[in-house]
Amino acid sequence: MTGHAFRACAAAIAACLSVALQARADTPAFTPQDRAALGAEIRRILLDEPELVARALTPPSAYEQAVSDDIARLDRLAPRLFDPAHEGFGPATAERRIALFTAEDCADCDRAAADLRTMAEPHDLRVTLFRLSDQDAAALAAELELTDLPAYVLPRMMLQGHIPPVVLERYLTR
Repeated sequence: MTGHAFRACAAAIAACLSVALQARADTPAFTPQDRAALGAEIRRILLDEPELVARALTPPSAYEQAVSDDIARLDRLAPRLFDPAHEGFGPATAERRIALFTAEDCADCDRAAADLRTMAEPHDLRVTLFRLSDQDAAALAAELELTDLPAYVLPRMMLQGHIPPVVLERYLTR
C-alpha cells in the first residue's frame, strides 16, 4: 500500500470513528453485537493488510521522504522540464524524455549532449536542453537542487555527473 493509500485508509477509519463517537453521544453505547461486528471487521482488515500496523508504527525514513519529495517536485516541474517546445532534440512526441542541464566550458556536458544525440532516435528520446548561463535554467536547476553537471533529469529520477551511455540506456529502458 502506498503512503497516499495508507493516509486515505487512515482518514477513512478516523472519519468512521468520528461518526461513531458522535453517534455515541446521541445514542446509547454500542450493543454487544455491534461491538462484535466492529471488532470482527477491524480484525479482518488487519489480517488482510498487516502492513497497516507496521506502517502506522513506523514513520517513513528520511531517505524515503527525500525520494517522495523529489518525485513530487519532478511531477510539479514536468511541464517545464519536458516541454516539447523548449530547445532540444529528438521527436517532440517521443515516449522517453530527459532534461539535460549543462554549463559553458564543461567537457563532460558536451560529451553528455553528444551521447544523448546518438541515443535519441533508437530510444525514441526527447532531450530538452537547459544551459545554466540562462537565468531561468539556473533557477530551475536550483529548484531541483542540482549541484553537479551535467545533470540528467528523467520523469522519476535525477542523475548528476556524466553518465556513460550504456548506463543511461538501462535507465531509459526501466
